[in-house]
Amino acid sequence: MEYEVLNRINHPNDIKEIDPSEYKKLAKEIRHFLVTKISRTGGHLASNLGTVELTMALHLFLDFPEDKLIWDVGHQSYTHKILSGRKEGFDHLRQFGGMSGFPKRKESPCDAFETGHSSTSISAALGMAAARDLSGGNEKIVAVIGDGALSGGMAYEALNNAARLKSNLIIILNDNHMSISENVGGMANYLGRIRTNTGYQNLKDDVEEVLRKVPHVGNAIVKKIKRSKDSLKRLFIPGMLFEDMGLTYLGPIDGHNVKEIQNALESASKLRKAVLIHVVTEKGRGYKKAEEHPSDYHGVDPFYVATGQPKNLIKETSYTDVFQAAMLSLGSEKQELVAISAAMPSGTGLIPFKERFPQRFYDVGIAEQHAVTFAAGMAAMGYHPVVAVYSTFFQRAFDQILHDVCIQKLPVIFAVDRAGLVGKDGETHQGVFDLSYFSMMPNMAVMAPKNGWELKEMLKFALDYQGPAAIRYPRGKAYDGLMDCVAPIEYGRSEVIRNGANVLMLAVGNMVEKAVEAAEKLKADGIYPTIVNVRFVKPIDYEHVKPFLLSHSLVVTMEDNIYDGGFGEQIGAYLEKEGITSEFCPIALPCQFIEHGDIPSLEKKYGLSADSIAEKIRRFVK
Repeated sequence: MEYEVLNRINHPNDIKEIDPSEYKKLAKEIRHFLVTKISRTGGHLASNLGTVELTMALHLFLDFPEDKLIWDVGHQSYTHKILSGRKEGFDHLRQFGGMSGFPKRKESPCDAFETGHSSTSISAALGMAAARDLSGGNEKIVAVIGDGALSGGMAYEALNNAARLKSNLIIILNDNHMSISENVGGMANYLGRIRTNTGYQNLKDDVEEVLRKVPHVGNAIVKKIKRSKDSLKRLFIPGMLFEDMGLTYLGPIDGHNVKEIQNALESASKLRKAVLIHVVTEKGRGYKKAEEHPSDYHGVDPFYVATGQPKNLIKETSYTDVFQAAMLSLGSEKQELVAISAAMPSGTGLIPFKERFPQRFYDVGIAEQHAVTFAAGMAAMGYHPVVAVYSTFFQRAFDQILHDVCIQKLPVIFAVDRAGLVGKDGETHQGVFDLSYFSMMPNMAVMAPKNGWELKEMLKFALDYQGPAAIRYPRGKAYDGLMDCVAPIEYGRSEVIRNGANVLMLAVGNMVEKAVEAAEKLKADGIYPTIVNVRFVKPIDYEHVKPFLLSHSLVVTMEDNIYDGGFGEQIGAYLEKEGITSEFCPIALPCQFIEHGDIPSLEKKYGLSADSIAEKIRRFVK
């Protein structure tokens, strides 16, 4: 496809030179560009296809980089990147060394704020508005938040404070009926009523049409009515929640009509207060497969455009698949088992559990804090909840895990999916902090399986354990090796995989696979390490590990977590405390945010690949 209009946009604000008659053509070209590029690199598709016209209207309204646009979550900012002069970056989108799939301030001054987790945009925008007012500036500030993100409590904290603002702030509510999976809860129902309540909009349009026909005074009457229409709106729109909170509400309007969005933005900008513009969009618009199955096309690997099928059709059993099967099996055996998701039942493998045990499944929306304390309440009443959330999103519920679960030693299981290096989503999504924050909590048991079999066994153990337990496992294929190592899971006990000499490898979770690979590479050097599968990072099996620490001259710890607060740091402190003089070689990630890229490239860069580990051990031995 020849991008006749899109090719004229190469710098920020170039869209202002496009004739309005070409807007529809530009939107079509952007969608074609997105589908073509994302089909090659992978990325977030459906959400970006749904926000094309909205982003165009925002770029026509705002002046970049002076004005500030904050995207909630940020994975729907692809059109923003295109319109701010970054088309060329899409050839290496989310690849190692390439352009991020999220807003990045270091990438462009047009990215005002970095976001990767939901429900943050209004707070950030309100802070920017306060800073603008203190400085006497006049920047326009706009936050875009999805309807799914409004299930996060932080959004309401921000809305509560936004009502006190005495200067302009525009909040765009992008209502596409979904987060990643279908939205749930009161806000979803509330917005649904607004969306489907055509009475107000139809009456408004009819009255305007009649009044405008009145000679000489018709248009003036319409303008006056628009300035005093609150009572009329309250007759037709249930609740008027946002107006009752002190915000001015405009909408709902067609999120695929550039002119209508522009008009709303211009109207909103004239008010010295916070204004919420409710736009209704279609997730996946313009690509039929994504329109029909938006959840399947939220985040995609490279695919064939014609069929929508992924280019890599080899289906490997993932750790999430193993967790899914184990939950179904245990759900049949244990009636006290319940499952809780925070708006990601599909990603965490809980859809089959939901279908088979609908009365014992709860999706609380994008509300990880609530999910944890909700689970604590159920546990206090005799149930055994499993809260399945990605590692990066459990960070949002730190206080609830510590305060509401651990203090009371409640039997809540935390299924920590996507632990370790996640890859292409980058800094905001890498699960490299969970061992540090879970293992510092009193009463918490922290486990990491070496393979798929061990994940199932750890889940069974956790259901019998009368206290909080976290089981962390990585994204991707479940390791199917070491199936002859099947020692039962015992509280706080490690497992010896291989006996060797001189070099001791203490490996956490999926790093056991790397330890085995590295050991094979070291044979040529006459090095035969002892390999221990740690299993428990809290409590650490010092009683059984200490003899190995004393009898080996080199101790190597291996984890895909940051060193600070992690397993390796604890072992290092123990060696010093006990006066053990063995050399110490920790393999861990540095205490920094890890950029996006494919996992093998990241492992190589940060020394977590089997080759890197083997080479590091060779240097120590020599």
